[in-house]
Amino acid sequence: MAKEFSRIDESLREFIQAQAMFFVATAPSQGGRVNLSPKGYRDTFVVLDEHTVAYLDLFGSGAETIAHLRDNGRITIMFCSFTRNSRILRLSGTGRAVRPDSAEFSRIRTHFATLHPGVRAAIVVDVVRIADACGYAVPYYELVDERPVLDAYLTKADDEAYVRLVERNRKSIDGLPAVDADHPLPPAI
Repeated sequence: MAKEFSRIDESLREFIQAQAMFFVATAPSQGGRVNLSPKGYRDTFVVLDEHTVAYLDLFGSGAETIAHLRDNGRITIMFCSFTRNSRILRLSGTGRAVRPDSAEFSRIRTHFATLHPGVRAAIVVDVVRIADACGYAVPYYELVDERPVLDAYLTKADDEAYVRLVERNRKSIDGLPAVDADHPLPPAI
């Protein structure tokens, strides 16, 4: 059954690395919508140390995570095994968006084997709670492959498309500031 861990040890690292996807949950401080996003591309998530993780945030449908992190920093990341070994792992803590034009991003990017097109930030999380659960009711699924659609779209996107993506990401769906208008994110990597 459920167990809490004091750190992300080698066993938890192996479980995280074995998962083909993860889920990110954030919420604004007052009212608004809870954001729960599935994330793919298993090479976009890394464990930096026993209490710090990061993932590459790619341009996509919105910037709720960035907006909520700017608002209050709260974030939970969930890994869920769909194989015969049932397990759910939640990493809860405080996160921040690290811009691609920062020195911190330059240090973080060395932990990723590859960078996908359209990287708008690295989300870095200082993990304060690490807990698992059984996942006994989660169905079995077999992974066919990673879906290449986002990479293909962002590879073909021209500068004008990125300008539209940045404009769409200025605010969350609830109107919270996301990508700062005074300091817009640089063109995606």
